[in-house]
Amino acid sequence: MGKTVRMISSDGTLTAMAIDSADIVETAKDIHSTSAVVTAALGRLLTGASMMGSVLKHEDDTVTLRINGGGPAGSVIAVSDSLGNVKGYVECPDVQLPLNNKGKLDVGGAVGKDGTLTVMKDLGLKEPYVGQIPIVSGEIAEDITSYYAMSEQTPTVCALGVLVDKRNGNVITAGGFIIQLLPTALDDTIDKVEQGLEGIPPVTTMLGEGLTPEQICRKVLPGFELELLDEYSPAYRCDCSKERVSKALITLGKEELLEIAQDEKTEISCHFCNRKYYFSREEITALAQGK
Repeated sequence: MGKTVRMISSDGTLTAMAIDSADIVETAKDIHSTSAVVTAALGRLLTGASMMGSVLKHEDDTVTLRINGGGPAGSVIAVSDSLGNVKGYVECPDVQLPLNNKGKLDVGGAVGKDGTLTVMKDLGLKEPYVGQIPIVSGEIAEDITSYYAMSEQTPTVCALGVLVDKRNGNVITAGGFIIQLLPTALDDTIDKVEQGLEGIPPVTTMLGEGLTPEQICRKVLPGFELELLDEYSPAYRCDCSKERVSKALITLGKEELLEIAQDEKTEISCHFCNRKYYFSREEITALAQGK
């Protein structure tokens, strides 16, 4: 199970959160049988979504991140609830790419750079909030940073990382942090943040050295006194059910449902967890007739 902490500076000028998401990303890899580079891409998006979800105010609120940059991985999707529990899906899970010019997994190459990052927040209102920005790099952390700047006008630093064992594809470490300035930020707050981030090792390195999410927050913000706000233990969790699948099937419309009902049995697989649901001809017909 993962761990997330949220902290605030004692002077009330910024918040910071960090997460150890290795268990979450490993579960996603096992469910979707992802290649190393896709594990990194999906893992980064799940990690970012989990942190973004943990700041939602109400129990039933959710946030959905969808990134598609025209790369071979296709659309990558992550959904988080208000406790940071996440589920995700990738269109093409088995993409293989050579390492990038830094000798690392080419997440930007898998995702692509010609497309958009869409953030949808379902806050229990009549319509969800939807923000969409052009992709900056396809590396995901930079794209989330850009989303906050462009759509929410919130100065943000986001760092995400997934370290995969190239021999067996297992997740070694995964996590991230997000720093955000509050409206009360002082003139020198940005300077202090930038000074603290100078020379900071990658998130995966810090996690590999045994640092906890709380210790990561303190390490990247040495110029601030931080107070703990919340702790969460998020997991990869899918809330699918036959009832939810039935509601999704109804949206296909009567004509298409009656065509499906020509088969004796219909199998539907959940994109997020691969759980299979079976519907008889009679059940599909009843859905088509609104029963």
